[in-house]
Amino acid sequence: MPHRSPCTTPCFLLSLLLGTTVAAVQPHPFAQRSGNVELPVISNTPTDAGGGGCASSGCGTAPDALSHLPDHIRAKVQDHPCYSEEAHHYFARMHVAVAPACNIQCNYCNRKYDCSNESRPGVVSELLSPDQAIRKIKAVAAEIPQMTVLGIAGPGDPLANPERTFETFRMLSEQTPDIKLCVSTNGLNLPQYADEIAKHNIDHVTITINCVDPEIGAQIYPWIYWDNKRIRGVEGAKILIEQQQKGLEALTSRGILVKVNSVMIPGVNDEHLKEVSKIVKAKGAFLHNVMPLIAEAEHGTYYGIMEQRGPTDDELQALQDECAGDMAMMRHCRQCRADAVGLLGEDRGNEFTLDKIDVMDVDYEAAMARRKQVHDDILGKLEAERAAKAAQVPVHLSIASDARPVLMAVAGKGGVVAEHFGHAREFLIYEASPEGVRFISHRKTELYCAGLDTCGEGGVATGDEPESVLERNIRTLEGCEVVLCSKIGFEPWSQLESAGIQPNGEHAMEPIEDAVMAVYKEMFDAGKLAVPASTQQVA
Repeated sequence: MPHRSPCTTPCFLLSLLLGTTVAAVQPHPFAQRSGNVELPVISNTPTDAGGGGCASSGCGTAPDALSHLPDHIRAKVQDHPCYSEEAHHYFARMHVAVAPACNIQCNYCNRKYDCSNESRPGVVSELLSPDQAIRKIKAVAAEIPQMTVLGIAGPGDPLANPERTFETFRMLSEQTPDIKLCVSTNGLNLPQYADEIAKHNIDHVTITINCVDPEIGAQIYPWIYWDNKRIRGVEGAKILIEQQQKGLEALTSRGILVKVNSVMIPGVNDEHLKEVSKIVKAKGAFLHNVMPLIAEAEHGTYYGIMEQRGPTDDELQALQDECAGDMAMMRHCRQCRADAVGLLGEDRGNEFTLDKIDVMDVDYEAAMARRKQVHDDILGKLEAERAAKAAQVPVHLSIASDARPVLMAVAGKGGVVAEHFGHAREFLIYEASPEGVRFISHRKTELYCAGLDTCGEGGVATGDEPESVLERNIRTLEGCEVVLCSKIGFEPWSQLESAGIQPNGEHAMEPIEDAVMAVYKEMFDAGKLAVPASTQQVA
């Protein structure tokens, strides 16, 4: 993970866990308190979810992975960067931080309200009022015309702040009708607000569901705030799980697309998430996003302080593969801040602070016309590329069916091999096999080169750092056998080779999947795919 300076915001973690402070969560005026609705809580007992759910198969990230969907659903997700792996290369999203309060405590969460140095959920630089949020959204939509989606994801829980959340959505529906609306929630208050969500045409909802077993939930959630009191342990987890399941069913019955996020916590819920995947699929979830735990001590979370480790890249991929059935797995999640702006993998939030948008003159009618043209152009380009690929005569690559798969790291942007090795802030990880190419994940790295022509001291350890930036980046790429980039210098080339990773700069500006398969074919022809990678010598 890239090194970041911790925020200076005081950490209230211990008081939260000890229950000495209570979030002021007031019911919405039009809400009917659902109370402690009795629903069966699902345990670890194996459940027949109607097939799939955890069968190892395709991950649903190829360009045609959505082709099996009905037209009306495909139209909803084709330009949604979080619901479509293909779309995230071209379309941007935006989160507005209008929801400060939360009604549960998670052991992996510590909300911060004036933080610019951390990139994780629950962190924002500025809290916004609904009016401020609308001004910011219009400014961003005018400046970033490929932005298609507006989400409210915190820094607390949007449904624990119903007045602020739904006032923002109400104004958005009236003033920015061309923007898709999304909300992310822990699900505790979801059943009582399902109708209100549908009323505002919010047709994408993300629920974080980390377990369906209260005993496991008690290890993740110290408490929930329910019916004006704090409820701890197994009892609190049981209520949360019941509400999540009921809310999921309420949304899918209304035709709302639901993505389920799950945080993989080794030794706590990692094996259990296979059961979660089966259950949420059976209840109608559209997409499952299994994310790695972020638990660094400087973030001030309970898990971070207690040194609870996150999963390795191999562990995460193995679990995602096991949970990949005919419900697609999301593998391109960036675990965004609650005020993220721009394409996934980039954050342009600093360009749109309140002081900057206050002096912007935005003509939103003109912006909508420009945005429509940009969106139509992107979708037209993607459709033409799909048609051209479908019309291609299949090329027989003559790769033996027993050839082993290979992981490759790609410095890519916009679907092509586009970045210099030293300028990449993340690498896209692809797996090539005789069955084809599939996207696996992304891995964040630090900027190795500061300028266009020089990488300065990026290859040298300085101060108290035991490793240089280059050494840390190479360690991040562990498990990959090839790095594809547009350019690469002699020093990183040499160090990558020494680490058993083959650099390749021969496919600049080529489509990523074509480049990956071309390199895989070269490896096969050279006899490198018949034996385990650990026994190979770098060419």
